[in-house]
Amino acid sequence: MDKTIATAHEAVSRIGTGASVMIGGFGGSGAPIELIHALIDRYLDTGAPGDLTVINNNAGNGRVGIAAMIDAGMVRRMVCSFPRSSEPRAFTQKYLAGEIELELVPQGTLAERIRAGGAGIPAFYTPASYGTELAEGKPTGKFDGRMYVQERWLKADFALLKAERADPLGNLVYRLAARNFNPLMAMAAARTIVQARHIVPAGGIDPEAVVTPGIFVDAVVEVADPAQEEALIRAGVAHRGSVVSPREGTA
Repeated sequence: MDKTIATAHEAVSRIGTGASVMIGGFGGSGAPIELIHALIDRYLDTGAPGDLTVINNNAGNGRVGIAAMIDAGMVRRMVCSFPRSSEPRAFTQKYLAGEIELELVPQGTLAERIRAGGAGIPAFYTPASYGTELAEGKPTGKFDGRMYVQERWLKADFALLKAERADPLGNLVYRLAARNFNPLMAMAAARTIVQARHIVPAGGIDPEAVVTPGIFVDAVVEVADPAQEEALIRAGVAHRGSVVSPREGTA
């Protein structure tokens, strides 16, 4: 089954208002900037999709990527570990104005909640956050003399991911640290959309090298020269519709 899609705009066309969207990346490493910006373009053109729940390690930086989604007013709720990163202006302004909700999750717990969602495990226990505000209202248990907090799985309607190589069947290989949350999110979303720097013919990826099997991927679009979030921020780029972005040092 050929899962390739011609353009990033076509790839995100099924994301609707009110959807939950996991977005891969650790900062700019592994962040699918072109897919995010295609989604913003669609919102600016049509007013949809809005009212989104976005799940990511952080809440965006500068005026590109997730920060640009927040600036545009597309995001109702953020689920993340680091709402304040290198340049968190967009989220901070919206949050202080009461225009965006935040679910703060310890980073390891966030990764495990996503992994649990993909593995079909509805809940697990972790010592992280016990005795803090983050644990209020959650079930707790004592195991081997230590207190633990019950956390629920985390799933989403869509995942937007970035890979280094893909084949038409959706098998994926990532570049170095760009692997981060991407493989976990691929398993935890109902529909997984991937931008890949290279799409190679079926059989062009050594099966031993495949990180995400194609069974977890629904759509792949080739982005041969992807933008890097940090480079866009240094260049002062603000995404308010389709832009020509500088390219350097992609990850």
